[in-house]
Amino acid sequence: MATPTLATKYVIEVKIEVDGIVDRNDVIGATFGQTEGIFSSELDLRELQRAGRIGRIDVSIQVQGGKTIGKITIPSGLDRFYTALIAAMIESLDRVGPYPAKVTIEKIEDLRAEKRKKIVERARAILYEWERKKIPEDDEILKELEESVLKAKVVEIGPEKVEAGPEVLSSEEVIVVEGRADIINLMRYGYRNVIAVGGVKIPPSLQDLLAKKKKVIAFLDGDRGGDMVLRELAQSIKIDLVARAPYGREVEELNAKEVEDALREAQPLAEALRRIKAEPVQVVEPIPPEFSDKLARYIGEIEGTLMSVAFDNGFNELWRKPVSELAQQLSESRDYKYVLFDGVVTQRLIDIAASTGGEVYLIGARLGDNLSFKPGVKVLTMEKLRQH
Repeated sequence: MATPTLATKYVIEVKIEVDGIVDRNDVIGATFGQTEGIFSSELDLRELQRAGRIGRIDVSIQVQGGKTIGKITIPSGLDRFYTALIAAMIESLDRVGPYPAKVTIEKIEDLRAEKRKKIVERARAILYEWERKKIPEDDEILKELEESVLKAKVVEIGPEKVEAGPEVLSSEEVIVVEGRADIINLMRYGYRNVIAVGGVKIPPSLQDLLAKKKKVIAFLDGDRGGDMVLRELAQSIKIDLVARAPYGREVEELNAKEVEDALREAQPLAEALRRIKAEPVQVVEPIPPEFSDKLARYIGEIEGTLMSVAFDNGFNELWRKPVSELAQQLSESRDYKYVLFDGVVTQRLIDIAASTGGEVYLIGARLGDNLSFKPGVKVLTMEKLRQH
């Protein structure tokens, strides 16, 4: 007789630690053996599996030193009450073979809640596409006509033919943007005193013009390109205030309210520079070749697992932890030198590693944004390590 198909509602995940070396079958045997007969036969794990009420019990383990650490995963088609009872039964395990064991519930995931969340997100995307495609043809024509009118009003100034709005020469206040599309977008909302630098190299005629203005506002994209332009502008022209598009956005795509908000929240130049002055950290000295090769081999083991592994100065493995627990583990440890992990190198991780006072290599899947250098902390990505 075929086993009924399980309609999974919940997934129980528990962590198991055994004070000895055991294998996966030992853990599975202990799970069935020590839960048998605690309640009625209706809650016997084997019977529940045969009835299609719980799924295959999955166990993953690894040996660290003289201990075995792993995770037990159980899909459940029972209701919340019985699923909680099953989880509590599993947590009651206290031995695997001859060795003491400790089992802790990590989480019970509600798959239906996740499914509802995905459905709502998809519905939101469908509505967005629906509304976007509903724009009447007449509105599109009017928008194109408006753009053509605005483009016709963009003027060129000086021998370098710097592009600008029609009121940039007569206005005492000037908004400096990066390109022509930014000018057109701001003109759409009534800002005609706009001029574009056209890149990171500032034309001499633009420098002369802005030197005569009472107030100069740099309005730049919220990305690394905007940071580069700001640094160049700060060295070449007078800037009073700096406005930035929201992070990851460009001035040319902002709506009227976003433009107004950004200009209202413009900061003095010194404050804007202070926010971007930190450069991404870099490795300032190479990893010893013998360790570099070993780390490269570990990448295949760690990549895609959301796990971290740490080594001491002699490249002895110290511990393995989920990336979600990495910050806490780094805070509680002091003897690590190489930390390889399938996650993002963040400023918090750099700061924690720097607090050890020793030399530490942080090797992640990718680098976060706006990282600042800390003495003794070397940072690189798995991809960069492969190139060593």
